[in-house]
Amino acid sequence: MVVESHETDGEFAGGGLGHTSRSPIVTPVFTDMVSSQTESGLLSSEGESQRTQYPYVTGTSVIGIKYKDGILMAADMGGSYGSTIRYKSVERLKQVGKHSLLGASGEISDFQEILRYLDELILHDNMWDDGNSLGPKEVHNYLTRMMYNRRNKFDPLWNSLVLGGVKNGHKYLGSVSMIGVHFEDNHVATGFGNHLARPILREEWKEDLSFEEGVKLLEKCMRNLLYRDRSAVNKLQIAKITEDGLTISQPYSLKTFWNFGAFQNPTVGAEGSCC
Repeated sequence: MVVESHETDGEFAGGGLGHTSRSPIVTPVFTDMVSSQTESGLLSSEGESQRTQYPYVTGTSVIGIKYKDGILMAADMGGSYGSTIRYKSVERLKQVGKHSLLGASGEISDFQEILRYLDELILHDNMWDDGNSLGPKEVHNYLTRMMYNRRNKFDPLWNSLVLGGVKNGHKYLGSVSMIGVHFEDNHVATGFGNHLARPILREEWKEDLSFEEGVKLLEKCMRNLLYRDRSAVNKLQIAKITEDGLTISQPYSLKTFWNFGAFQNPTVGAEGSCC
């Protein structure tokens, strides 16, 4: 701030006629402040990064299980814009390298960013050309550190991830949350699947599941989610990964039954309802 002082002639309030004095008039000029604010505004508009502080287009649950020969994973293809199911062909199961399969729920654009990071990781690994390749455990550890790093920057990637794969006969299945919480298990789920599918898996999963039994179990979980999760759509994919490679099915729909009494009249017996 620059202060300019101007002297003017004037009479004292208590003096007689003819007595004059030069009284300073102080006029603040905010040129420096205005210019600095303008510069900072220009810099912030150009230089600040745009963060995903709230998810916009999101996918719902992903379920993964181990079976006799490898890993099975299921996810529907819905993309919700708020509470509106805006997109119905969003693929959320992707291959990572030679040995890994990744599924994601949460913000779709952040999932695309994660895939870009993983492409760079796999490319860098292939450049060594040493005959070795990253397995699912290494990719899971990388995702864990990446999610935790972004969380510490208060710029999280709004996703929950399921990572599975097979390498050298060893089956691996793990999960990572948006803040880096991670674990490995025989069956994992994200979103509503944690609440509605995991109880079914705890009851019916077994270590020597065949492929057909595993698909049937995943379909039962996905049907349960379809009945109860408003963001679920009846269009899903199931992927399997074994030592022989990875296969992702074409999208298909499940047979459903909506004539349950609780579906037809959900308020029956509730206080204040007419019947």
